[in-house]
Amino acid sequence: MEALTKAHQSEFDYLLGDWEFNAVHVDYGKTRGYWSAVRVAEGPQVLDEFRVVGDSGQTYHASSTLRSYNALRDRWEIVTMVAGSGFLNKGTARRVGSEMHIDQVFGVMENRPAYWRMRYYDIQPDHFSWTADRTADGGKTWQEDFFHIDARRIGPASSLGPLTPVNRPPVATADGTLR
Repeated sequence: MEALTKAHQSEFDYLLGDWEFNAVHVDYGKTRGYWSAVRVAEGPQVLDEFRVVGDSGQTYHASSTLRSYNALRDRWEIVTMVAGSGFLNKGTARRVGSEMHIDQVFGVMENRPAYWRMRYYDIQPDHFSWTADRTADGGKTWQEDFFHIDARRIGPASSLGPLTPVNRPPVATADGTLR
């Protein structure tokens, strides 16, 4: 498992940093936005924020996704969170050659969830492309290129770092206990 983790831990490194994107969505037409991703302190975990914005910078959609490599299953596992909706939109990802492929369900809280097949491709240090096919009938029919993104880097890769202090000396609280 340690060897698998080491072999796969950097597969989402291309996403680390800040991105600006232009997109075309079947339902919403041309859109644009920002996408930022950081490595979480320990192991192969990436947290990102995806934000679709309007011409004046107003937010139309924002979501956060946690991607974590599961060595037991030899795949990336993904969960997306949207404010007020809790944890939903679960999926899995695998590297296929020079591309990253994701299968994910969206609209879990709705009556008819949709399944998406996403593909990151043409991955370069300064840009990548992303496309999603979608089915709302359990895979009987698919809308190809339902959502398409072209992203360009606007900020360097970064890491979140540890949230809990590791080497900090204990501090006495008001009641005398150590923290």
